[in-house]
Amino acid sequence: MIISSVVLAQPGNSELMNAIRESSDKFENLGHRIDILEKKTDDIIWYNRVGDVAYIDKVYITGPPLAKEKNPTGQGAGNPVKFWSYVFIPRDADQSKKYPLIVFPHGGVHANFDTYYTHIVRELVSQGYIVTAAEYRGSTGYGRDMYSKIDYGGLEVQDVEAGRKYMVENYSIVDGERTGIIGWSHGGYIALFNIFEYPQNYKVAFTGVPVSDLIARMGYKNQEYRDIFAEQPPIGKPADQDVAEYRKRSPAWQTHKYQNTPLLIHTNTNDEDVNVLEVEHLIKSLKADGKKNFEYEIFKEMPGGHSFDRMDYMQAKEIRLKIYNHLNKYLSPPKPFRNIKELQKAGYGYY
Repeated sequence: MIISSVVLAQPGNSELMNAIRESSDKFENLGHRIDILEKKTDDIIWYNRVGDVAYIDKVYITGPPLAKEKNPTGQGAGNPVKFWSYVFIPRDADQSKKYPLIVFPHGGVHANFDTYYTHIVRELVSQGYIVTAAEYRGSTGYGRDMYSKIDYGGLEVQDVEAGRKYMVENYSIVDGERTGIIGWSHGGYIALFNIFEYPQNYKVAFTGVPVSDLIARMGYKNQEYRDIFAEQPPIGKPADQDVAEYRKRSPAWQTHKYQNTPLLIHTNTNDEDVNVLEVEHLIKSLKADGKKNFEYEIFKEMPGGHSFDRMDYMQAKEIRLKIYNHLNKYLSPPKPFRNIKELQKAGYGYY
């Protein structure tokens, strides 16, 4: 049965309207509770899949206060935002030595650092990298309140920086002079903004299929997707009502901030999520701004689309070897992969 908004707005229907709102809230809260359960389950899987090669921890840290408070005079208003961050340390690390750090922001508009990345974390740790991955504001699996703190292209960037800073200040085996940042999709987007805003903190960066132009993106995505951005308090409007805000949050429109961090960019012509036109705009903007210290590769119709170089088939592993060679050139991990066989062995030793 379909009940029109006109009927619901008739006098005497306020109780029905309230009941519908309450029902909607209950379903939303149930969804977040399921996300919390899924996240706790996924954390167990992390230990099962990576625990043989890495010490795994989740640390509770803080980022900047909210950009806009619902109640600026309420209790706790202005306090730093609290969030969790993953830490992966090679089991064979020598406490008397220092190791390079990889900062690894996850993707998704609303998502988290889940076990989708287990093979990549294994490959990094097996080369001697320490890895940290912030569950920045807006991440799923931590309840409705954390979800609603989303600040796409805003303070989530500072959350990831807070994760890097925490590692350097609290782990004596982390070499703060050998830090790189990598990410795919929204994670690649955050990686770009981190090297734009904090170039002194990173020796090298990789960004795969990065969200690059929110203005273009709002044009080819559906209304439901656009609403996710317009409804974020720090943004507050659709792109057509505030082009400047969306431009400020688009790496392709901010390439003048790029300094000299060695950068590798990957994209794929059949990407079903981040259209290649966004990344092409990023590349053209870097060139137009006279930037030199970046490389890119536009892959043609690669299997896997948006996930092409995160897949587990041989061709994807060979592409990841290119990524690791780029990182290793600047970070000098103790056990860099020399060939594809060494990368394969970092899986589960069955090759």
